[in-house]
Amino acid sequence: MTEKNQWKNNMTFLLAMIGSAVGLGNIWRFPYISYTNGGGAFLVPYIIAIACVGLPFIYIEYGAGYRFKASLSKILRKINRKFEYIGWFILMVPYLILTYYTCILGWNIIYLFLSFNKGWGQDTNGFFMNSVLQASNNPMSALHIVLPVLFAIFIVWFIVWFISHKDLNDGLGNVCAVLIPVLFVLMAGIVIYSLTLPGAYIGVKALFTPDWSQITNINIWLAAFGQIVFSLSLGLCIMLTYASYLPKGVDLVKNGLTVGLTNSGFEVFTAVGMFSILGFMSLSSGLPLDKVVSAGTGLAFIALPSVFDKMGFVGYIIGPLFFICLFFAGLTSALSLVEPISSALIDKFGISRKRASTYICIVGFLIAIIYSTSYGNNILTYFDQFLNQFGLLLTMIIECVIFGWIYKIDDIVDSINKYSKHKIGKTWKFIIRYFIPIVIGIMWITGNIQNFASGDSNQIIIQGLLLLVMIVVPILFTKAKPKVDDY
Repeated sequence: MTEKNQWKNNMTFLLAMIGSAVGLGNIWRFPYISYTNGGGAFLVPYIIAIACVGLPFIYIEYGAGYRFKASLSKILRKINRKFEYIGWFILMVPYLILTYYTCILGWNIIYLFLSFNKGWGQDTNGFFMNSVLQASNNPMSALHIVLPVLFAIFIVWFIVWFISHKDLNDGLGNVCAVLIPVLFVLMAGIVIYSLTLPGAYIGVKALFTPDWSQITNINIWLAAFGQIVFSLSLGLCIMLTYASYLPKGVDLVKNGLTVGLTNSGFEVFTAVGMFSILGFMSLSSGLPLDKVVSAGTGLAFIALPSVFDKMGFVGYIIGPLFFICLFFAGLTSALSLVEPISSALIDKFGISRKRASTYICIVGFLIAIIYSTSYGNNILTYFDQFLNQFGLLLTMIIECVIFGWIYKIDDIVDSINKYSKHKIGKTWKFIIRYFIPIVIGIMWITGNIQNFASGDSNQIIIQGLLLLVMIVVPILFTKAKPKVDDY
């Protein structure tokens, strides 16, 4: 007997969906992307990207999951038995992302403890690279494990397993019901306080001052669409899986709009706080803002710890709150990344949710060990570039083709509209069939060209091995004999 659960109520589903979208990247990626792509002018293509890619793609996954009440691999098998392999290939993307996502959460745990006494010292860059990561560019350093990082990663995987192996509502549902409201309250406190800092206006002005000369730059538009794909977790099958757990009578259009707007609103709101803090640092250090701002992990683990140092006693409060927010945001996303592969294993092999989660977490932890090595940061970077530029965008194109052209798209429209007050129709079908594949296709081609052109031999070898794994493992799952009669 398979163990498939349903959400207790629609609010639990909404909080879980918001939790899947509100991740680490919302807190550190959006501020940097918007600032370096036209400031306030970036909001124009960003809003258009929400309307033309974000919400429409949410509905395609909502509609497919809600209609079939199954995992992606089972859905594609029902459409055409030959498509099951495609389902497992797509599911490899969120699972492999999960493996390095837990590593970043592990770094966050380390910094959470350090934040209580500002243990990173004055040279935050040197401390992160040399003391925490013990980073090396020598591939042979992949044989050297950094024990504190490994231990932190183990803690994260244990927490993920402890929550995900429970009943859907008792585990993931209850955690999201607590963490998401707490996250929003804590982040609101940080943003409000940051606006009172000297120099906060420098950051806010830089963030929202439009550079209209950039509005016709194609790279700005690609960055906006890329941010929406990243922040809403599009193409990761999370929304499809969550929607498959829903009971009848849910307004899918309203739910999708709620999730999309809440996520984007949180991104912009968080950016105000982050840039207020960076404006304070700019004023305090005398450096221009573009010398203070850094992307990705550099903002979270290098730039902001320097800011907390300059805050004096208040830094002992804001620092821990910031890393708690990062952990809550990251944990809810990590739990969501477990669901697609867990649902697929349950559907095909008839195992319990507890066993599926246990297998997923054990294998995931073993893979994550490579990120705990001195060469692990390089491997993580290579994986992240490849899975986002090649894998994630490709999965979106595949889903649009299968559900927009091969399967009867009108059946999905009927499933979405059945209990929805506001309906979708011809415009939505046009976007799924033509607009999204073209836009994402352009991003996929340009991203892969840049990735290949800028990559060294080590990057090409590692990404090639990763692609081989993504091709071979789905073959094994596809050829495995189902243990469930109606699979």
